Amino acid sequence: MVQLTLPKNSTVKAGKTWNKPAGKGDWKEFRIYRWNPDTGENPRVDTYFVNQDECGPMVLDALIKIKNEIDPSLTFRRSCREGICGSCSMNIDGTNTLACLKATEDVKGSVKVYPLPHMSVVKDLVPDLTNFYAQHRSIEPWLKTDTPAPPKEWKQSREDRELLDGLYECILCACCSTSCPSYWWNSDRYLGPAILLQAYRWVIDSRDEATGERLDNLEDPFRLYRCHTIMNCAKACPKGLSPAKAIAELKKLMVERRV
Repeated sequence: MVQLTLPKNSTVKAGKTWNKPAGKGDWKEFRIYRWNPDTGENPRVDTYFVNQDECGPMVLDALIKIKNEIDPSLTFRRSCREGICGSCSMNIDGTNTLACLKATEDVKGSVKVYPLPHMSVVKDLVPDLTNFYAQHRSIEPWLKTDTPAPPKEWKQSREDRELLDGLYECILCACCSTSCPSYWWNSDRYLGPAILLQAYRWVIDSRDEATGERLDNLEDPFRLYRCHTIMNCAKACPKGLSPAKAIAELKKLMVERRV
């Protein structure tokens, strides 16, 4: 029989219970993934109790309250608190989402909070997005033109501008990419849903003059074609976008330019 050995520090253990419900109130239990690379210890799941009567409605509000009042060592990213920056992306109640958009009352029972799956963890709820951002850089996400720049701006018709709806709203939170099994298996070569949606956004921009070059950059067995239309990306996107549709359109353009 084949015996598999798990990597060091891969087993998540039961952690510490930091506080108990004290007095009256609407108390909610939070079970949060903790890992500190400096200690050399295994990851653990710590338990906290938050009085919702004294806390904002979102999971991010609870995390901030825990950090400010119970455990200052808890580490996570956050910035805008409005679903715009994508900083607070994490796995809550088994689903990738933004902590600032996830209402605590929508979770039945204890709230389980983990970092985005299948990514290296920097600390606690902070994933290492180095590769993700490098992939974004590889598609050259800026306007590329050969003609001289106009005196004021590159003009675009209303119809051409509307083609970018459902694409420009992507905030690069990585919720979709880290929900994609194809990205789990091939994240070193497959660009993943978020980056391919961004790539399509620049391919169809009427102001851009490097369409052929951009498609050439995606012409690879892995960079684009590892998508198997599993559709986890569309389900996970907290902005309601459909990376799967953008990927399908890219594949369609690849075929059309060969015909």
